[in-house]
Amino acid sequence: MRRPTTAGLLAADVVRGLAVVSIVVATIGWGPVQLGVFALAMLGVIVPRALGVRSALDLATGIACLTAAWSNVFELYTTVIGWDKLIHFALTGCLTALALVIAQRSRLLPGVGDHRIGFAVVATIAGLGLGAVWEMLEWAGHSFISPGIFVGYVDTIGDLAADGLGGLFAGVFASALLARPTSTAG
Repeated sequence: MRRPTTAGLLAADVVRGLAVVSIVVATIGWGPVQLGVFALAMLGVIVPRALGVRSALDLATGIACLTAAWSNVFELYTTVIGWDKLIHFALTGCLTALALVIAQRSRLLPGVGDHRIGFAVVATIAGLGLGAVWEMLEWAGHSFISPGIFVGYVDTIGDLAADGLGGLFAGVFASALLARPTSTAG
């Protein structure tokens, strides 16, 4: 793994360190369900570093992952109106951008260039797909792990709408998000 060369990369590495501490604290303080939640969050903070994405996307993804995980611990999804949708929008936007990076580097997608509308469409679909997988995980968690995991039709549809908008956001800003970092930019 490369050493952080910019303030943005250093900040993203600090978030990764906080994620490690968070796994321990959440597991000891709140139990095995939170271990699973924070393990997923940890994956989300490691992948951007492994991909070598721009530091802004790396940092945003790490913050979104940790915020999502701690929001679960403190039950912000059910106590703060609109919080769930905001986190779905932000986290899915970041994860969609990472999926676009992977697809582009695998040559499944061309460079953004003149394909801005296509990227927006693909990203929206990717955001909806990521959201659908998450909603299935929520359902499985509710059904097989803990009935305390909140699920419901209205919540699911609203979450998917926020996921689609997060994906659209990533697609609209794909040229900035997907550009490879340079030695002077982070």
